[in-house]
Parts: sequence; C-alpha cells; structure tokens
Amino acid sequence: MTGRLFAVVGPSGAGKDTLLAGVCGADGPHWVRRVITRPESAGGEPFEGVTQSDFATREARGDFALIWRAHGLAYGIPRTELVALKSGRDVVFNGSRAALGRAAAAFPGLQVILVTAPAEVLAERLAARGRESVGQIAARLAREVEPLPRGLPVIEVVNDATPEQGIARLKAALQPSVAR
Repeated sequence: MTGRLFAVVGPSGAGKDTLLAGVCGADGPHWVRRVITRPESAGGEPFEGVTQSDFATREARGDFALIWRAHGLAYGIPRTELVALKSGRDVVFNGSRAALGRAAAAFPGLQVILVTAPAEVLAERLAARGRESVGQIAARLAREVEPLPRGLPVIEVVNDATPEQGIARLKAALQPSVAR
C-alpha cells in the first residue's frame, strides 16, 4: 500500500502552515520537515535551518528528492521525509508554484492543494507577522503569480475564516474521495 503525496501551495499569508499544523500529526498525514537556508529562529513552519554551504553539500550527496530556490533561499525535501509513503501514510509538503513542474516529474501521482484567501485577508495576516513593511506587503500582493502547471490535479481550499474552519476545509480536501 502506498500513501498519497500532496504539495500545498499558495501565497504568503494564506495560512498554509496554520492549516497543516492543524491537520498533520499521529492520525493525519505526515508533514515534511523541509530544509531551508535560513535560521530556524525565523519561525513559521517546523523546518531544518542550514547554511548555504551545508545545503550545497547535501544537494551534492543526493539527500534531497526535490529542491528549489526562491526569494534568495534554497528549499529541499529530504528523501527520508518521504519514507512514510511506503507504509501507506499520506505525506504533505509546503511547496512552491515555481517548483510544481519538477515536483510532478519527480513524483508521479502528485496532487496539489492550493490554499487561497482574499487579498485583504492576506494583507492583514502578513501585517500581523511583523516581518515586512506596509510597502513590502503591498508589493508582495501586487506581484505576478506563477501559474499552476497544466494537467496536475488541484484542489482549492479557501482559507478566509477562522483557523478551525480552514483546518476542516483542508481535512475535507485530503479525503480520498475528494483528492482522487
């Protein structure tokens, strides 16, 4: 029995990490702990923070099933994080639209969950993080969005209400009858 693999994508502030934290765990899918070239003190999702040099060494060794670079950072999905698939457990990873084509090529059967929220909700959430100025938030929301690759199964989860409602919507999207 093999589990299903999901890439969860969406704009910053859509609430991907909040929803994943509410869905994943002992009774839910395995949430991939990505390797990222930023300090772990930066917060957000649980991830392994490494230096650019450490990332390059691990990349050269073939430790990653998928890598991509965005916003000056390198992101990697460690091969070891996908072992749960072999035991029939579903696995989810916080991905990037720009890497979905490579992800689909690397993982036949990959399914995509697109987490969205209205622009005003995104702006409020980004402001609450306190990482960017009002101008930076406006620029982020105005930038061109990478289109999703054609042919991939995509389920949209609108996260425009309470965290509990968003978590319930993501749980529903992960149900086999919906995701297949």
